[in-house]
Amino acid sequence: MPTLPTIHDDIRTRRLKGLRRMVGDTPLVSVRLRYRGRECRVHAKAEYLNLTGSIKDRMAFHICRTAIEQGALRPDDTIVEATSGNTGIAFSALGAALGHPVVIFMPDWMSEERKAVIRSFGADIRLVSREAGGFLGSIECAETLARELGRVFLPRQFDNQANVQAHATTTGPELIGQFAKLGLVPAAFVAGVGTGGTVMGVAEAFAREGIEARVYPLEPAESPTLSTGHKVGRHRIQGVSDEFIPGILRLDQLAPVIQVSDGDAILMAQKLARELGLGVGISSGANLLGALQVLEREGWDSTVGTIFCDDNKKYLSTDLARVEEIRPGFMSPDVELLDFETTLAV
Repeated sequence: MPTLPTIHDDIRTRRLKGLRRMVGDTPLVSVRLRYRGRECRVHAKAEYLNLTGSIKDRMAFHICRTAIEQGALRPDDTIVEATSGNTGIAFSALGAALGHPVVIFMPDWMSEERKAVIRSFGADIRLVSREAGGFLGSIECAETLARELGRVFLPRQFDNQANVQAHATTTGPELIGQFAKLGLVPAAFVAGVGTGGTVMGVAEAFAREGIEARVYPLEPAESPTLSTGHKVGRHRIQGVSDEFIPGILRLDQLAPVIQVSDGDAILMAQKLARELGLGVGISSGANLLGALQVLEREGWDSTVGTIFCDDNKKYLSTDLARVEEIRPGFMSPDVELLDFETTLAV
């Protein structure tokens, strides 16, 4: 079990203020492209510019800050969480900064880079095989360890409403403000669902501002958990479709589910890096293709937002760094990337 010297509350408070400046306020990247002869734009928040390189920094920071303010995360507590990777990285970094030991339970088939980065922050990583339950097994292991140790803080990202509020108070308002700077009003938003915090939080932000934009959840075509209501198939878009429907996700409040093939997502992410220098992860490729599907539904002149969730550095040992076969029905071969512009947060 990792140990760290206890950091006094006033030091934690000061460090939280410093960390806040390193999380959020990411640029909006407006990608101009041509798809099957139609020129359009997809607007994506560059979330790989957060503290540890992913959108999960927003949620992890907000959960930690809220828990500290409410007295739920005490100075001597160990943070224990189940994750597919990016959340574990975020909590590991925040734990190191705030003086909390961190134990991460994670399925053993996640990328080697994810595991290495978590260890680099001094966290104790415990891998869970498919036979031991995978994602659900990781959650059970975290709960069991908490009962055994005592003085443990469980973020419970899949059920914690602070996850939703992180995006309702930062991601969504930032997106609205950046669109306003461009003279635009969002018609829709689409993002892959891991915990569901992003789509639910952005939907809440839109509703609060009276913006009638449809929010589309996205899942891998190879593993349509959201559409079927249960785990089915396997996929390669790490960080989404984690074998079950999260407790904070309310599909009845969202637009219909969008599906993207994992191979298509890989090809799109490769193309973004190769042609525009935007080194993003596989889920970002999926989100761009999902945004194109939404544009086809909402109208090609519509304003559609999405997320570039993380960068490609965590996937260099995966199929993202290999040649991917083009299959019938893939969208990415018909995407011609033309240019991009960036808009800073307000």
